[in-house]
Amino acid sequence: MELYTYYRSTSSYRVRIALALKGLDYQALPINLIAAHGGEHRQPAYLSVNPQGRVPALRTDEGNLLIQSPAIIEYLEERYPQVPLLSKDLAARAHERGVAALIGCDIHPLHNVSVLNLLREWGHDEVQVVQWISHWITQGLAAVEHLIGNEGYCFGSEPGLADVYLIPQLYAAERFNISLEVYPRIRRVAALAAQHPAFLKAHPAQQPDTP
Repeated sequence: MELYTYYRSTSSYRVRIALALKGLDYQALPINLIAAHGGEHRQPAYLSVNPQGRVPALRTDEGNLLIQSPAIIEYLEERYPQVPLLSKDLAARAHERGVAALIGCDIHPLHNVSVLNLLREWGHDEVQVVQWISHWITQGLAAVEHLIGNEGYCFGSEPGLADVYLIPQLYAAERFNISLEVYPRIRRVAALAAQHPAFLKAHPAQQPDTP
């Protein structure tokens, strides 16, 4: 498999964690999202891969090109079920998917670089941009704190889908200097992930395009 990725992209980070948890090998194909370095995601070469010009994108062993991290992770879960990311119980699966969607749909998109750049274009200064970021991340993490369990990872002794989404979001929170002090459950999950080989392998600091 080939993964078009960017070391600091939280959606790429999710897919890297899922691949690592399932023990799947892939070739990383870094796409630099920074305009000063060419903005490779906007160049014809990458737009021919993903017309939206975003990462991640995954080329499967069968040659299919998949985009959008939720679709990619669902594909991996169905294609390689031997290390499951979801519980067997249907209600439990819905809870796990709910936390993943809360992060993937309601937190992350609102601090995506394209959104922040548009805010700046509309005349908002950096203080307002930081306030925007902090509002949406803290509001979202407060909800996650109430939804996850009291022991282990988000929903049990083994990491799953919710953890795949949560850990990259915490990396983003750290980048934006947002404290996790008031989220003891979330901090517990973060401490466990910080010692897990799959999460360590997928971390932005360990990627081939890390500056």
